[in-house]
Formats: sequence, structure tokens, C-alpha cells
Amino acid sequence: MSYIPKTLIPGETVLYRAHLHWIVLLWQALIGGVIAIVGLTLLVGGIVATSQGGGNFGASVIGGAALLLAGASVLAAGILQRNATEIAVTNKRVLIKTGFFTRKTTEIFLSKIESVVVDESFFGKTAGFGTVTVRGTGGTPEQFDRIANPLEFRRQVQSQIESGDSRVRSA
Repeated sequence: MSYIPKTLIPGETVLYRAHLHWIVLLWQALIGGVIAIVGLTLLVGGIVATSQGGGNFGASVIGGAALLLAGASVLAAGILQRNATEIAVTNKRVLIKTGFFTRKTTEIFLSKIESVVVDESFFGKTAGFGTVTVRGTGGTPEQFDRIANPLEFRRQVQSQIESGDSRVRSA
């Protein structure tokens, strides 16, 4: 079970889930891909050389397999990082959890949020990601990078704050 459902308080429901944009995988995919291609080239080269009666099968194949595994590991680490980040807006709080082996959580009650700031670069605006900064009363701003569809995240938070304010005013 993921972190967010385990930490819901009575009467609280998840209304919106956000996630990190696929761009967080870009460098891991490039670096892992290059390492894996070099490893695959060594692996295939070693097998071909051995089948033609020459070459040192062991060193080339073992080195190629190790590089192939290393490239896959780099990509897997990026996927793990992306999937280990949970972001949700509930009817009571904004919840953000990062980390797999270690954990950092940020939970801000909607009534304590002063502002939600979205910062998008040109590339981020084009690709659909940005940095979201949530400012709570009496606390430091919490910044979260490369959030997918950050304007929708802000809209969801503001919508919940507004619906909470209207319930307070009408009571």
C-alpha cells in the first residue's frame, strides 16, 4: 500500500493525484542507454569473435554483460525515484512524499496554505512540467521540481481551499 492512503485521517479523501513528469527520467535514460549500448556492443562483439575462432570470449562477454546490467540499473534507479514520489490533494491537506529508501514527507493543511506558486521555464511550459512552491503560514516554502501539469495541481489546491472557505463562511 502506498504512503498516502495509509496516512489519511477520518473523513479525508484523495481528490487529485499528481506525479513527477517523465522528464525526470531523461538523464538516466540517456546515460543508461549509452552504457547499455556499449555493453551490448561488447557482448555481441565477443560472441561473434568467439564464433569465428578468435578473441577472448570471457573478458568481452563479461564486460559487456556488466555494462548492460549497469545501464539497466541507472534507468531502474530513475524509474524508482519517479515512482517513489507521491503527491496528492485531499479535501483537507496537500500531501507530498519523496524517497524510497529514505522518506521525506510534507503535509500542509489547506487552511494553512498562503499561496501556491508555479514556475515554468519555456521548455517546461512546452513539455508540461514545472516547479511548484507551496507556502504555508508560519513555515518555509516547500519547493517541488518537475511536477507534471503544475497549473492543474495549483488549480486543484485552490479549488479545495475555496470550497473549504465557502463551508466556513456559510456555517
